[in-house]
Amino acid sequence: MKATTVPNTFDDITLWNKMREGDEKSFSMLFKRYYDDLVSYGNSLSPDTEKVQDCVQDVFIDLWNYKEKVQSAVVVKAYLLSSVRKRIARLYQRDHIFRKSTSIDAVSFHMEFSVEHELIDDDYATKQKVLHLNNLLNNLPARQKEALYLRYHQGLAVEQIAEMLDINYQSASNLVYRALITLRKEWKGALSLITLLSSGTF
Repeated sequence: MKATTVPNTFDDITLWNKMREGDEKSFSMLFKRYYDDLVSYGNSLSPDTEKVQDCVQDVFIDLWNYKEKVQSAVVVKAYLLSSVRKRIARLYQRDHIFRKSTSIDAVSFHMEFSVEHELIDDDYATKQKVLHLNNLLNNLPARQKEALYLRYHQGLAVEQIAEMLDINYQSASNLVYRALITLRKEWKGALSLITLLSSGTF
């Protein structure tokens, strides 16, 4: 299942609050706007695409069923991403994949990163540097890699990343900082490292 792209005619919080009031169209627009991103993120945490899609749909089902109880002041994307992460953690717990740990910490990020080809010029040396950068990023510890994904690909603030990963602000900030330090030691290309990360395909 793949959702169609929804124009940004209505901002998230407007749709969210209309959904809380029972507006089905607003709920449907939120679903279409974020379904693909949520499935993509879920696939980074579990190799079972069918179960991931079920988890994402369950998140939206719960959201609609308990719409009157959800908070009004939320960052919608962060709320939905966090809900999917928690749902997948419960999936792992139910399936007994982890024998010793069934917390959200047991969920490991394993999505591969690659830079958009359109950003790379025809210079062979630049292409080689980008390939090296991809290798460095994909060899980062899973938590650092996930933090970069959430920060630069999904556009979440450090506070939101901390809440999603169930860690304090400083720990989340350290994850992003240490990952960037590792990458900056190796990246000497003309393009900004942040630009590359923000436009990468996961």
